[in-house]
Amino acid sequence: MLARVLSSAVQGLDAVPVEVEVDLAMGLPSFSIVGLPDMAVKESKERVQAALKNSGFDFPIKRVTVNLAPADLRKEGSAFDLPTAVGILIADGIVPKTPADRLMFVGELALDGRVKPVRGALSLAMSAGMQGLDGIVVPQSNGVEAAISGATSVYGVEHLSQLVALLRGDEPLVALQRPEAGLTGRAPHVGGDFSEVTGQVVAKRALEVAAAGGHNLLMVGPPGAGKSMLAQRLASILPPPTFDEAVETTRIHSVAGVLSEAGLVDYRPYRSPHHTISDVGLIGGGRIPRPGEVSLSHNGVLFLDELPEFRRGCLEVLRQPLEDGTVQISRAEATVRYPARFILVAAMNPCPCGYLTEPQRKCRCTPREVDRYRSRISGPLLDRIDLHVEVPAVPVEEMLGAAPEEPSVAIAERVAVARQVQQQRLPELGYNARMGTHEIAAHCALDTAGERLLQQAMTRLALSARAYHRVLRVARTIADLDGTAQVGAAHVGEALQYRAPIHH
Repeated sequence: MLARVLSSAVQGLDAVPVEVEVDLAMGLPSFSIVGLPDMAVKESKERVQAALKNSGFDFPIKRVTVNLAPADLRKEGSAFDLPTAVGILIADGIVPKTPADRLMFVGELALDGRVKPVRGALSLAMSAGMQGLDGIVVPQSNGVEAAISGATSVYGVEHLSQLVALLRGDEPLVALQRPEAGLTGRAPHVGGDFSEVTGQVVAKRALEVAAAGGHNLLMVGPPGAGKSMLAQRLASILPPPTFDEAVETTRIHSVAGVLSEAGLVDYRPYRSPHHTISDVGLIGGGRIPRPGEVSLSHNGVLFLDELPEFRRGCLEVLRQPLEDGTVQISRAEATVRYPARFILVAAMNPCPCGYLTEPQRKCRCTPREVDRYRSRISGPLLDRIDLHVEVPAVPVEEMLGAAPEEPSVAIAERVAVARQVQQQRLPELGYNARMGTHEIAAHCALDTAGERLLQQAMTRLALSARAYHRVLRVARTIADLDGTAQVGAAHVGEALQYRAPIHH
């Protein structure tokens, strides 16, 4: 007897429909899986047999053939365990064909019949909705995540025997409710508050500008000046994500297998990879490409501490996501594209020992060592970072007699107002850092004094055309924070201050 069960395979952020065809034929007992399965799919034979037996069902003593169609698409992972088991039960007459023929099934089976979670449940649920199916059956652990989409009915199961009872009609088939809590609003931030940072007025201002316009930022300063502390607090002043942004971020985390049981990622991600990370770990990849740190920080913050310590090739692959907001990964078996629009915050010391700009400590680095250290970061990469700010060490007297600092809530209010202005001006782009040449020409017109100042700075600082446009974007953001429609000389002057080279 032949049975057909619907499932799906995750490819990038999207899900591709897969038909699991099961044929039971007379002959010597065997169990084979075809359709370009990887090793995890091939091993499902043992899991499915044990799960059926330990759930109280007899495995058919026949020639069992499972075909995963389309046959030219490589299948990976353990999500086909559950549809394979359902197909065998339908073909053996244990489970009726209806309502299983209008449902999608995904899930990994434990040897005792428990249904274990899989990656990409949110994308799989969206795929079921796009195909017009009546619903999707997922592991109970993936239920909240899958129900977030609202694209179709979601049924969570914990055990294979429970699923059989549902399909037989012995128990009612009740869909999970779409979670309402946590769909909107700001999630609590665990990275600290700006009120805990003493001094560093210039750096705080630069972070406020970066948050308001979505600009990338480089901080240069000696060890212990507070660069990491400042970066960790950037997410606390960013506006909360919209529901669409939260769903997109959740899909990425789900595909990568790092999603918590809470379901929706309703906060701005903050990722801080170590400088020993590989190209694949940072950008994404693998035989079947998975998202890397740049995609996991989508709609949030990517912090690269000790920037020159990252391998040169690892840093150079950042150019595409910084410019386009996407990462395209091409392999022989698949080409996928992941979103990667984030605020890059980088930190570095001014020299190998770290004390070149510190008057209280003596730098032991030679000019050649300093040049070699800084040359690890290429000019094209630095050109793509909008704000360059020096973070000096805070004097002890300032720390001891410090007045209460401004909290993140107050800064976040100004950032939110500036973002609202940008959203109205750029409804499709959202914020200033994403403006192209057309939008810059339309919204960044300077007054006479501002034009003269920028023209002089272009010559003195030898700014590139890319840097010229980035200065205009930053100046537009500063004007938005200032609440003015016209970009003036003061706004251009502050923007140029963030492009000035860090002095020795």
